[in-house]
Amino acid sequence: MAGCQPATDKLVITGSSTIAPLMAELAERYEAQTGVQVDVQSGGSGRGISDVRQGLADLGMVSRALKQDEQDLTGHVIARDGIALIVHAENPVAPLTRDQVIDIYTGKLDSWSLLGGADRPITVVHKADGRSTQELFLEHFGLDGDQIRADLVIGENQQGIKAVAGDPYAIGYVSIGTAVYEADHGVPLRLLPLQGVPASLATLDQGDYPLSRELNLVSQGELQAQAQALLDFISDPAQAEIYHAYYFLLATR
Repeated sequence: MAGCQPATDKLVITGSSTIAPLMAELAERYEAQTGVQVDVQSGGSGRGISDVRQGLADLGMVSRALKQDEQDLTGHVIARDGIALIVHAENPVAPLTRDQVIDIYTGKLDSWSLLGGADRPITVVHKADGRSTQELFLEHFGLDGDQIRADLVIGENQQGIKAVAGDPYAIGYVSIGTAVYEADHGVPLRLLPLQGVPASLATLDQGDYPLSRELNLVSQGELQAQAQALLDFISDPAQAEIYHAYYFLLATR
């Protein structure tokens, strides 16, 4: 199956909520320069994969590497990011060990008092199926989805940010880029170190952060000229400032 062929004055990009805000701004700049309309829709990496395969999108946003059973698609790495555990800014909990995170998400630890915090239940915020952030989190901690005991299941990163910022006793995990951006803009949340490594752009750039990932645009078949032109535009080093504004690292091609 060749890549989808919508009208040449419009492109459709769907998928990862991690990539979508960045992509929306890049698309706006591209439209201003070229007049080509770019429709950016989120819905998760799984949607990006599915829509490209069905010819519903020119490019899919996928915030992880492609899997073995997705080799019919071509991944175009545009940036790097990581996944951070987040708590409310007022939560005094110290950095968590790997076993403590596992025990929280499997229900063995259910009160912050067991971790040196308040005598209040832990609100466990978990990502929905089909989200690459969830898949990578489970893989990193060696967990299966049916082991998780979640109080709240969310889709978009912004839902996770809102849930934790609105509940001093919640814990969740989202894109480092999203979390740092929101924290720097006054949202009351705190990123926890992972295995003793701070969750930051600096540790990502140094290759030290243990839960990092590539951010991809995926395609099927030969790219139409307009999609290739957009890909070239957003991969240009001149766009690095936009990536940094969203706390991502532009990938070198």
